[in-house]
Amino acid sequence: MHRPFKKYDAGSVTSHGDRTGVVRLSLDDVDGEVEGGTNAVSPERLGPIIATGAPHPWSRYVALGDSFTEGVGDPEPRVPGGLRGWADRVAEELSVGHEDFAYANLAVRGLLLGQILDQQAEPALALQPDLITLSGGGNDLVFRGSDPDKLAVRLDAGMELLSSTGATIMLFAGPDWGGTPVIGHNRAKIAIFNENIRTVANRYDAVIADLWAMQELADPRMWDPDRLHFSPLGYHTIAKMVLDTLNVPHTLQPYQPKDLPESSWRHARAEDLVWARKYLVPWVLKRIRHQTEEELRAKRPVPGPVFGTGLPPEAVRGL
Repeated sequence: MHRPFKKYDAGSVTSHGDRTGVVRLSLDDVDGEVEGGTNAVSPERLGPIIATGAPHPWSRYVALGDSFTEGVGDPEPRVPGGLRGWADRVAEELSVGHEDFAYANLAVRGLLLGQILDQQAEPALALQPDLITLSGGGNDLVFRGSDPDKLAVRLDAGMELLSSTGATIMLFAGPDWGGTPVIGHNRAKIAIFNENIRTVANRYDAVIADLWAMQELADPRMWDPDRLHFSPLGYHTIAKMVLDTLNVPHTLQPYQPKDLPESSWRHARAEDLVWARKYLVPWVLKRIRHQTEEELRAKRPVPGPVFGTGLPPEAVRGL
């Protein structure tokens, strides 16, 4: 039986985002547990994996969410959807040394939490991921004035479904918008929802990526001029935090966003491309519903090689 949600008093949440508690991560290969207020996966637990030459155990990553996960504010015309963002940057690092690593991004800007789960959870299950990231609820709290406890109940139901995959799941505690005009008045609700997210994460052995605790995000350079989305530097910094939280070795350096690496789709197996185009793409697109044809679609609806825009024209003609 699930534990009931605890309603949090906003006054009990510190302005610095201090947290205590236990967050656990369950993997097929690793049963990790981290105590004492840190959310990073224990290096000792991942030691055997690293010792075998594989820096992480995941081969298929699916990202769910809204504009934050889509990467709005980080334009890059060479990638699907014309946006890079933190999830692409994480996938780029996860793909290093993993020839069969595949990445799908189902995020669509503007969606509320319920819409994210209704439109993206089932397609995500069909893609059989072993790593899932889910971020949502910001649009509900900032623009709809939603109840953070009711949102947590909806998140819990979605997590129950997603956890059936057996995948590692990462949830995001929202950033501190306290210094932002107008939006800052929602700070208490965001803090309460963050605490509820931690309750849900603990219940389903998920990992927390803690944006609230990232002091670097107070730097104006981390944000797009709209102050609603992050800049390329901000997404780079968040990607570094995500990889550190997963305890994945990476090459991201503070305040030094990496250029997009050269495309490597030419190394993908041709039969995988044929299968994805003929069977998987139509199936998934039918399940990502929108009210009108003009509405946006997921930029990466199927898992595939991270650097997917460089497929040579002759290879396309050959399919």
